[in-house]
Amino acid sequence: MTGTWAHMTAAELGREIDAGRIHPVELTEAFLHEIETHPLAARIYARATPARARGEAMAAAARAKAGLRRGPLDGVPLSWKDLFDTAGVATEAGSALLKGRVPERDAAVLETATLNGLVCLGKTHMSELAFSGLGMNPVTATPPNLNDDRAVPGGSSSGAAASVAFGLAPAAIGSDTGGSVRIPAAWNDLVGLKTTHGSLPTEGVVPLCERFDTIGPLAHSVEDCALLLEAMGGARADLGGATLAGMRLAVLETVALDDLRARPAQGFEDAVARLARAGARIERFAMPEVAEAMGLAAVLFTSEAYGIWRETIERAPQKMFSRILERFRSGAGILATDYVAAWRRLEVIRRLWSDREAAFDAVLLPSSPILPPDANRLMTDDAYYVTENLLALRNTRIGNLMGGCALSLPTSQPSCGIGLMAGPGQEARLLRLGAAAERALL
Repeated sequence: MTGTWAHMTAAELGREIDAGRIHPVELTEAFLHEIETHPLAARIYARATPARARGEAMAAAARAKAGLRRGPLDGVPLSWKDLFDTAGVATEAGSALLKGRVPERDAAVLETATLNGLVCLGKTHMSELAFSGLGMNPVTATPPNLNDDRAVPGGSSSGAAASVAFGLAPAAIGSDTGGSVRIPAAWNDLVGLKTTHGSLPTEGVVPLCERFDTIGPLAHSVEDCALLLEAMGGARADLGGATLAGMRLAVLETVALDDLRARPAQGFEDAVARLARAGARIERFAMPEVAEAMGLAAVLFTSEAYGIWRETIERAPQKMFSRILERFRSGAGILATDYVAAWRRLEVIRRLWSDREAAFDAVLLPSSPILPPDANRLMTDDAYYVTENLLALRNTRIGNLMGGCALSLPTSQPSCGIGLMAGPGQEARLLRLGAAAERALL
């Protein structure tokens, strides 16, 4: 690839386009060439969209020449998880159940991003129907992990993370229902943003659990995530002059530090110490109701997921990876009364969380208590699969259950992220805090 484009942030590429030093068509062609020739590309991209990308890059180049760029990322290419509808191009959500599904129009966020000048490189592989945090998908493809070629990449936005980590896209858009942006970001040393539920429209996004599904970017920097959020129609974040001085950050002790393995613990402790040296006030935060909310997760997630997908699944269950099929079917026996009661209790817990969280600028926790598991062992060792699958998304799921926004940042340890959580609708404030934290962690 020309120069160091593969290692530049999306924001840096946008600035170079604005300065006339990078031509959008040349930039897009460089990434398309990587997708065509990279030895791991077939495990990362479900399908590229070269014709669309070239047309969008040509339009961006014309705008740049005329001084009419639509935003700081106009002309910058990126990848999209294969659950965002693309007009005239298959969107199959990592499942043989949806093979040959071709939508007529783009997902709402893709449509908005395109209007803001972003270039669609293609669709990335993902966990089957987005229902796994591991990133393993024997039905379509299991993308690679940046730091360990034997390990899974994290899911369900697995290919999204790999496309950025391996230089096949400057940034990517994924979805997060229980941690599916933050886990692959953490396990591939990227920044991942989980937005507040409802802050970005999910029209044209293949659902998993509609009351939890959110959309978010995976990128090399907090600045990239902020610009991508704005380009999709989300809040605008001012990152200028961000500082940790005087910020109150609380380490969540309930659940989040249980069964924490050595490397993730080391990465988290080192990160917290760096934040403190940069001026943050570190406190401890315990809330027993978080453990209670975690106990409601199986009722809330599996019943909704199976309710959405039951008819499709049961027409051809043999097309599914058996462990994902089992996970969906675990929602079949949950009573409607239990589901309603669980949601009513969660809403009470969310109000309690909001009251207590308000005392802090963000709540800290390890993005995941474990390192990326071994892919071959996951396929052959049932007990290992169950344990690792449950632990992978445990900490990130707290953010989804509490209903706020969350950010995962890399730490000093490879594949070990630190999570920052804030309240609903606080993306702009969280990203500003994240920009300051990012500098402290470098």
